[in-house]
Amino acid sequence: METVLLYIVGILVVVVGLVVSIALHELGHFVPAKLFGVRVGQFMIGFGRTIVSWRRGETEYGFKWIPLGGYISMAGMYPPVAGERARSASTGFFDTLVQDARSASADTIPEGEEHRTFYRLSVWKRIIIMLGGPFMNLVIAVVLYAVVLMGFGVAQPSTTLGSVNECVLPATSERQECEPGDPLAPGAEAGLKPGDRIVSIDGQEIETWDDVLAIVRDAAGQPLAVELERAGSAVSTTVTPLLTERYVLDDRGRIVEGEDGEPQTQRVGFIGIAAAYETVQQPVTAVLPAVGDNISAVVGIIINLPQRMIDVAEAAFGPEERDPNGPISVVGVGRIAGEIASIDTIPVVERVSFLTGLLASLNVALFVFNLIPLLPLDGGHVAGALWEGLRRWFAKVRGKPDPGPIDTAKLVPFTLAVVLVLGAMSLLLIYADIVKPITLF
Repeated sequence: METVLLYIVGILVVVVGLVVSIALHELGHFVPAKLFGVRVGQFMIGFGRTIVSWRRGETEYGFKWIPLGGYISMAGMYPPVAGERARSASTGFFDTLVQDARSASADTIPEGEEHRTFYRLSVWKRIIIMLGGPFMNLVIAVVLYAVVLMGFGVAQPSTTLGSVNECVLPATSERQECEPGDPLAPGAEAGLKPGDRIVSIDGQEIETWDDVLAIVRDAAGQPLAVELERAGSAVSTTVTPLLTERYVLDDRGRIVEGEDGEPQTQRVGFIGIAAAYETVQQPVTAVLPAVGDNISAVVGIIINLPQRMIDVAEAAFGPEERDPNGPISVVGVGRIAGEIASIDTIPVVERVSFLTGLLASLNVALFVFNLIPLLPLDGGHVAGALWEGLRRWFAKVRGKPDPGPIDTAKLVPFTLAVVLVLGAMSLLLIYADIVKPITLF
């Protein structure tokens, strides 16, 4: 029962964190809009039917049933044709969509407040308003990463031994347990024990675990003098690394695959020891690089999104396994949060740290995703404003009249297509996260 409750708590943490992130995202749009004099009719968290709402001044605030987004309703998002309010006329389905968008935009402008419309703002003011939302997600991510790295700390290998292998087996061996007759691992043969702290190897002082790996990797067959600290006492021994086969790992510790898809191996020196991990608080200088790495990873997923979605579909409807580094839905994030929260073998502090980092990554994803230059995303509005500014600049250079605001209402059919595609991808990810979820353990 306790495990189920913790699982639910983990999900609730993500839901509440997502709602707060969405609210702050919309606040990032709302504040500059009000500062620039734009009339904001609604500030809503979620989509669908309204659960509760209240009015303060000219703005209605509230929550809706589907907490997967939010919006603020600014007056005059679309300019009227030829500087006039929209007229009701259409010649086809797409024309009707455009005309309806113009009409809806015109309805948000009370009589006498035409000067408080979004489309009348200068280009730079519109860009600030639309970038305000993603900027808030970036700020949230930086703050949460600072909490995780500087407050909780990060588990990293120390110079203390966590384990010592009994025997030597190549990485490609189908058998991973020692049997009688297997050769002793050099570390065990030299008397190394878990808990020993390596002070120096072959006269070189050891400061990090990478120092150990660098020396041992290139010293196969060479006796190495090792100085240890064991229970407060100095211990000396000699270790001779064996040449053995090990997988090639990338910077993130993942096995590197060749062009044929098979794991790559290399022959290196090996003594059969592994580091004990310790939690180390990081300096403030580690925060922005960590956020940058996360942004880079999300950008990589988005660039390869079509192929990633094909992989998700093949896994959801076929025997293939899900890519643990692939895209997931909010349902998948919730499942992972619940899984972590319910594992009582992990200290509470580490579980809180993981959930905090999960929310930080979620805000990075919101930041990057909203910058995609497609309507209705914030990046689409920014791209439209930049194009309008460029068009006006060219007209000024050529001595032509100001062409006026871009008629973004004409892009409503394309916007609808983008919404349908995003909706289909979301449904596919949710289905995949239900029938074949990504699990950490």
